[in-house]
Amino acid sequence: MEGITNTTLEVDRVEHVMELFGDFDKNVQIIEKAFGVKIISRDNEIKVSGSSEGVLKAKTVLKRLINLVIEGDVITKQNVSYLVQLANENEIERVNDFCADYVCVTARGRQIKCKTHGQKKYVDAIRKNDVVFGIGPAGTGKTFLAVAMAVTAFKKKEVDRIVLTRPAVEAGEKLGFLPGDLQHKVDPYLRPLYDSIYDMMGFDSYQNYLEKGMIEVVPLAYMRGRTLDNSFIIMDEAQNTTPEQMKMFLTRIGFGSKVVVTGDITQIDLPKDKRSGLKEVIKILKNIKGLDFVFLSDKDVVRHELVQKIIQAYEKYDKTKNKHH
Repeated sequence: MEGITNTTLEVDRVEHVMELFGDFDKNVQIIEKAFGVKIISRDNEIKVSGSSEGVLKAKTVLKRLINLVIEGDVITKQNVSYLVQLANENEIERVNDFCADYVCVTARGRQIKCKTHGQKKYVDAIRKNDVVFGIGPAGTGKTFLAVAMAVTAFKKKEVDRIVLTRPAVEAGEKLGFLPGDLQHKVDPYLRPLYDSIYDMMGFDSYQNYLEKGMIEVVPLAYMRGRTLDNSFIIMDEAQNTTPEQMKMFLTRIGFGSKVVVTGDITQIDLPKDKRSGLKEVIKILKNIKGLDFVFLSDKDVVRHELVQKIIQAYEKYDKTKNKHH
């Protein structure tokens, strides 16, 4: 049986230790449970005891979290769980690399940061390329981070306009049954995009730019026949485009524009006889320079931890189902 190992970490300020431990020590409890260690603090010292492997992993995670606190980050359960997961998968060097990359500040003063390596890769890709595809399951921050990048570019005057679009899947007959004028008919499809941009800009700024035509939220069908220059264009729910719609959209890009296409190829709502434009475009454009595909996974889920477990359970179920077919 392995003996008990002890290690001590020193933190400059007692307040940092308090922020690290969290309310009712909830942050360190996640680490204790994951690595089978005991963590106690006295003033500005943190003592970790347990097996040598457990102590090493816990120490690495604690050090990274202390740095995040010093950098002014608020430690969340999600931060802690993500770093614990990396350490448990023997990716300790990635724990040390983890940097909550700053993207922008919302209207209420909340800082938007990358919360996983996958998200950082996605944001870096948007900075470097004119066209980026962000593909991954719900809750990975694909749309939210794309909107944050769009608002940042708009505020820096790198673009003159933000255009948000998504396919209204039942654009044929079912759209006709929705009450009200056209705007009211498409609003239910576009609501998630409105929500993200309200959060970033605040309602008054959003309304002002909307009236001036500097922000547009439109169904994909309305992109036909237009060329968009100096714009930041986001197409959401791209898995529900047909190959023809995807080609139409990608050929609308004008000079000085940036495009982010987001989607989840496991949630296609198209009729069975229709192919997904997003699935197809991955094969067609994979070798083109200036364009990047970023694949996010359940590890990048930043919603409730149950969402991650639900995604994994569905993936497992789909694999078994495909084996039997």
